[in-house]
Amino acid sequence: MDKRHFLLALAAFISLPALAEQEPRPFPPNAKRGKMSPGYAPDIYIDGKLRQLSPAARIVSDDNMTITPGSLREKDVVVNYTEDMNGYIDRVWILTREEARLRAPNAR
Repeated sequence: MDKRHFLLALAAFISLPALAEQEPRPFPPNAKRGKMSPGYAPDIYIDGKLRQLSPAARIVSDDNMTITPGSLREKDVVVNYTEDMNGYIDRVWILTREEARLRAPNAR
C-alpha cells in the first residue's frame, strides 16, 4: 500500500464517527414540547403565548450548542422546554427534524 492509499484509508476511518447517526439527546422527563418564536428578551412565545425566560435560562441549538436569546431569529421552531418553580422557562432545546418526529418526553 503506497502512502497515498494509506492516507485515503486513514481519512475515511477518521471520518466514520462523523457519518454515524448521533446519539439521541437526553431530555428530562418533565420537558414539554411546543413551537417557540423569539420576542424581546426575556420574552419568548411558546405556542403563541407570551412567556418569559428565567434569568439563568439556557437555550441549546439543534446542533447542541448553547446560544443566547438575542441570536434567535427563526419563528415557530419546535422545542422541548422546562419550567422552573415560578413558571419561567429555564431550559430550551431546539429540536432537529428527527427529534421533532419523536414523542415528547412527557407525552403519554
